[in-house]
Amino acid sequence: MKTLVSVVVPFFNEEDNVLPLSEAIDKVFAGLPEYDYEYLFVNDGSKDGTRARIEELRAKNPHVRPIHLVQNRGQSAALVAGMRRAQGEYILTLDGDLQNDPCDFPTMLALLKDYDCVCGYRANRQDTWVRKISSKIANGVRRMVLDDGIRDAGCGSKGFRKSCVEHIVPFNGVHRYFAVMVRNGGLTIAECPVTHRPRIHGVSKYGIHNRLWRGIYDLIGVGWLRRRYVTFRVEGEE
Repeated sequence: MKTLVSVVVPFFNEEDNVLPLSEAIDKVFAGLPEYDYEYLFVNDGSKDGTRARIEELRAKNPHVRPIHLVQNRGQSAALVAGMRRAQGEYILTLDGDLQNDPCDFPTMLALLKDYDCVCGYRANRQDTWVRKISSKIANGVRRMVLDDGIRDAGCGSKGFRKSCVEHIVPFNGVHRYFAVMVRNGGLTIAECPVTHRPRIHGVSKYGIHNRLWRGIYDLIGVGWLRRRYVTFRVEGEE
């Protein structure tokens, strides 16, 4: 029996990216015959034609599972909504802006055979200098405070075993702290370089204020949670 993989992608006002991304995902899995796959395209309350594009895709592609959030709740909410509803043994995530490339899936799936979580890092990042600098500072401060061992927490290319999901505590911004949550659960993490492409359609939802300053502010709450987080095992359950 084939192993099922769930691909979770959040979209907010990214109507032009829906079809190209689905085609790229299909192309990658065509070369992975040992896996079956579904992709959960999460429409985060978009105001443009994103919902319609996803529904059009569902009518033609049996791999598509749309999720429509009633209101725009942010990237973290969209990712958690998709991950909680994923049916696959493995869960892969991408951003919906086409900057992440599904071509890295084979590498990530190979690592997930030995690790619970795989965090990609953008080895050749294709972004503005403002985004690069703000992310570099935020990543440096995060590593210093939390010591999570992850060099690029904001990279959307990640992989998880299904067992990781129960350890993710949802809050606005948690997608930058997935590695902390996984480590809190006593699970293992690997990193791998991933492809990063320039944005073609749409506009970035992040700037220096909602990326750098809010990320640093979140460190206070995540630091507290890490110290207070509890794990447990139930006899007879794996």
